Amino acid sequence: MNDRQQKYISALQQMIRIETVSDLQNASDPENFKKFHELMWELFPHIREACELKEFNGSLLLRWKGTDEKLAPVLFMNHHDVVPARPEGWKYPPFSGEVAEGKIWGRGTLDDKGGLWAMMQAADELAAEGFIPKRDIYFETACNEETFGQGADEISTWLEANGIRPEMVFDEGGDIVHEPIGGADGNIAMIGIGEKSVVNLRFTARSEGGHASTPGRDTPIVRLGKFMAYVEDHSVFDVRMSPATAEMLKRIAPFMGTAGKILDKADRLRWPLSRLMPLLGPAAGALVSTTIAFTITGGGEAPNAIPREAWVVGDMRCSHHQGKADSIAAITKTAKKFDLDVEIIEEGVESRLTDYRGKAFRLVEEAVRAAIPNVDTCAPYIMTGGSDSRYFDKVCDQCIRFLPFLISNEQMDTIHGVNECLDIDTLVPAVDYYRYMLQHV
Repeated sequence: MNDRQQKYISALQQMIRIETVSDLQNASDPENFKKFHELMWELFPHIREACELKEFNGSLLLRWKGTDEKLAPVLFMNHHDVVPARPEGWKYPPFSGEVAEGKIWGRGTLDDKGGLWAMMQAADELAAEGFIPKRDIYFETACNEETFGQGADEISTWLEANGIRPEMVFDEGGDIVHEPIGGADGNIAMIGIGEKSVVNLRFTARSEGGHASTPGRDTPIVRLGKFMAYVEDHSVFDVRMSPATAEMLKRIAPFMGTAGKILDKADRLRWPLSRLMPLLGPAAGALVSTTIAFTITGGGEAPNAIPREAWVVGDMRCSHHQGKADSIAAITKTAKKFDLDVEIIEEGVESRLTDYRGKAFRLVEEAVRAAIPNVDTCAPYIMTGGSDSRYFDKVCDQCIRFLPFLISNEQMDTIHGVNECLDIDTLVPAVDYYRYMLQHV
């Protein structure tokens, strides 16, 4: 382990050890966030000195002034809050930053303190070397991405109100993954060019109630069950493959063996492939359709009473081709077949798709090739999860979602789960990636 790597490990360990937890069930500890901000300026004093700082209720925006005011600014962002982590099931305590088995362990290593550390480390090194960017560079780090993203919403609204429109935005999102889809034998940089919008809905079944000794047909819980089974077994939403997903498959095709011969023609076979994708599993199916997962149920008053009301909550992720409004209309039409009322609990922000042929995507490709070894190719993809960058679509046409870490599928499954960890061999290349990006924007 060289001195540079050891320095990087120490910095990230300190960031992991402060429990900046965002939790809807329990109030977050503001003192931890205050300590984290103080730690950032201890770790990255040169970039702090070079930047103007503006705070938005615990979320931070820094401006690194460039030399050419005619150039539009760019924005780099990574959040610093994390989801809760109980110690049960962890090989090493979740807020220890333990180094073992060639990895650094802890909540936030992948989501998203690892990305924040690499971004700020690169900026601090460049500032210490006397580098001054050509255009204004903004850094954003929010304290509530894991809840509802209020910080990103506030900051993007402030930018819009002040007429500041970044030419490019770079946020967390995809990683470099070996075998991102089954059979793809390669290290693929999955570069997010957009994300599905989220809508949470409540479906309610009602009745006159009655005694459980004389049940009628289609009582509320039965109707909910039939509805959920119908949605699972039928194509409620439009199935369509976007040009971006077709491009992703084409780029992955060389690593897919015999199947790659078909995927290489994905742009011409979009219709039949879109019908095939759901058969390959949930992840593949989510690329071509709106999805809905039923997550919370409730209702009923007593074991011997037919409920007058029962309900289920659905988490819907809307495809770009169908959109929020039409996706809501489609599921509502299906719910009405089972005499259910539909209520929108939360309607998320819709995100556009960034052109994978555009400047921002190409710059990320260049940085990956320049800084990160053993990457076979880069591919655009549409994220099924959410990020803070969805709020910045209103001020920027090119929002990219990517972290420069090579991870396994097993590590991907630890995000928001147990044993979240990051390979220490990825730390130096990640800083080099951000150094390239900051010098070439």
